[in-house]
Amino acid sequence: MDDDLVLDIRDLRMRYGTNDVLKGVTFQARKGEVLALLGPNGAGKTTTIEILEGFRMRSAGEVSVLGEDPAHADETWRARLGVVLQSWRDHAKWRVRDLLGHLATYYEPYRKPWDTDELISVVGLTEHATKRVRQLSGGQRRRLDVAIGIVGRPDLLFLDEPTVGFDPAARRDFHDLVHRLADDEETTILLTTHDLAEAEKLADRILILAGGAVIADGSADQLSLRMATETEVKWTLHGQRYVHSTREATRFVHDLFKQHGDDIGGLEVRRGSLEDTYMAMVVAFESGQYESAERELVEVAR
Repeated sequence: MDDDLVLDIRDLRMRYGTNDVLKGVTFQARKGEVLALLGPNGAGKTTTIEILEGFRMRSAGEVSVLGEDPAHADETWRARLGVVLQSWRDHAKWRVRDLLGHLATYYEPYRKPWDTDELISVVGLTEHATKRVRQLSGGQRRRLDVAIGIVGRPDLLFLDEPTVGFDPAARRDFHDLVHRLADDEETTILLTTHDLAEAEKLADRILILAGGAVIADGSADQLSLRMATETEVKWTLHGQRYVHSTREATRFVHDLFKQHGDDIGGLEVRRGSLEDTYMAMVVAFESGQYESAERELVEVAR
């Protein structure tokens, strides 16, 4: 058995009545990897996550999470998971330090949780440790949600829209925390978000779910190369600024310099973002043209 394999999902299927929500989802994840699960509403993201967390029974397929089948796993297995939901609506009267210290006791029979003050520092709530939860701002409350999710030092962490309500500084701090958990704690992280820029920044790999199946699996750069999304090329020639969109940026720039040489100035090449790629894939899939929209990997440098 591969000890680094945290998630091993094969042909996962889920049917509600006559409606097939998942139609054969297959993917893997390893220790310390950050995965982003993307997809339009109704694609099956929530159902997939709930099955992996052990909160929903699947219809068919093989699911191994931390070496166990979630449908039959025990409390020792569950203590190895961390979950950060979109929002929590309880704990209002608790003080931050007291709440996290109390929750840590639930993990002690199974594993060593975070030291409470260290955890509070990690999520940036030191100055608010004695406040009641109801006194926290939205961003501070979201930091507390993250602390609740990782208090047991999970081997696998599920993050659902984790930075909703964060200001730019808090978002940057959170991204640093995610990288620290993955790199230092070797925590595997499965992230669901509608913020594609965040997914592109955080994720080692991106899974795009559509129609109940994974239609793409790879890094942001790998996915961009697979789809014929356009690249924007900007340059200056004899004092005039030009902009051109092309699907063959390397060839276009080569021809541009071949024709004008040193007269070209201010060259900028903006390849398609993850958002561009995501939209291209989903639109192509929903229109039934996904296979024809894919392109072969190209050699960037000729």
